[in-house]
Amino acid sequence: MKSLKLIGLALGASFALSTAALAQDIAVAVAGPMTGSESAFGRQMKNGAEQAVADLNAAGGVLGKKLALQVGDDACDPKQARSIAEKFASSKIPFVAGHFCSSSSIPASEAYADGNVLQITPASTNPLYTERKLWNVARVCGRDDQQGLVAAEYIMKFYKGKNVAILNDKTTYGKGLADETKKALNKAGFTEKMFESYNKGDKDFNSIVSRLKRDNIDLVYVGGYHQEAGLILRQMRDQGLQTVLMAGDSMNDKEFASITGPAAEGTLFTFGPDPRNKPTAKAIVEKFKAKNIDPEGYTLYTYAAMQVWSQAVAKVGSTDPKKVMDAIKAGEWDTVLGKLAFDAKGDIKAVDYVVYKWDAKGNYAEINPKGS
Repeated sequence: MKSLKLIGLALGASFALSTAALAQDIAVAVAGPMTGSESAFGRQMKNGAEQAVADLNAAGGVLGKKLALQVGDDACDPKQARSIAEKFASSKIPFVAGHFCSSSSIPASEAYADGNVLQITPASTNPLYTERKLWNVARVCGRDDQQGLVAAEYIMKFYKGKNVAILNDKTTYGKGLADETKKALNKAGFTEKMFESYNKGDKDFNSIVSRLKRDNIDLVYVGGYHQEAGLILRQMRDQGLQTVLMAGDSMNDKEFASITGPAAEGTLFTFGPDPRNKPTAKAIVEKFKAKNIDPEGYTLYTYAAMQVWSQAVAKVGSTDPKKVMDAIKAGEWDTVLGKLAFDAKGDIKAVDYVVYKWDAKGNYAEINPKGS
């Protein structure tokens, strides 16, 4: 009986020690669509966050403590995103890298603001995210009014005098991007032939394709996600329509090519200069490749969000979200994306969107702006 008591005491002590050790960790989180139609981007974000946490911990952690990463799945659903945000806030997590969809980041940011959580999105581009004067929001990517302008400039240069259609999926991201592209085109004196919407999750686009065919559309700009864009492209080709498809940054995952097959060839999209090619990312890219992970899309953006937060924490000597955010907006930070600085809203000061083109083999590359 005495030995059993001793074992019990030993186990209790061991559990107490392990609990105390866990209590010393600093919990941080990544949140995005780990399931659902945009789960490819959730995987990118999770990969970036996990590698960043592993590298920070290997270098001694933050403030002498290890980071413990929690993962939130919002499936790009606004209500689910808000619920996750409230959960993280109640757990007193000081920092979240997320979310992906603007329709998730915006409602989540309000819960984070109320719950004293700092949020840096790697991917949400809708201007409204940083336009509401919330103290706690920042992003390491650009905005739709910036990439819409780049898309419009490309269209004006290579499709002037031709028939252009603009589609959107009615989401915060998709409609926002389509509206900004339309606004930039119209301001330059270019009027689209067709402006139409569809519902995210739709599978049958034959009626829209028929209209594109009827109006002899040369280029269709899609404000929406890669799943529906891929189906629109396939159904255009099935009807013998060779119209060029152009879209935004949600096309930067090779899952798009798995939907379209060789039909992806010639498809255009806007995104920042490929972070995988930056000298500042070389060592990290090699780490990903050693794990057979292609750090495409928003993988390195999520890594960068973690870097910004951790460097700001080290500078102020605290994880206090408001102090850290003040430091973030006042400083300049070394990241895999290069040096990043933020304005008072939480937007990065230097943004440089470019145009990419898909090939028939399922790869995409930045194209020369002087050529088509």
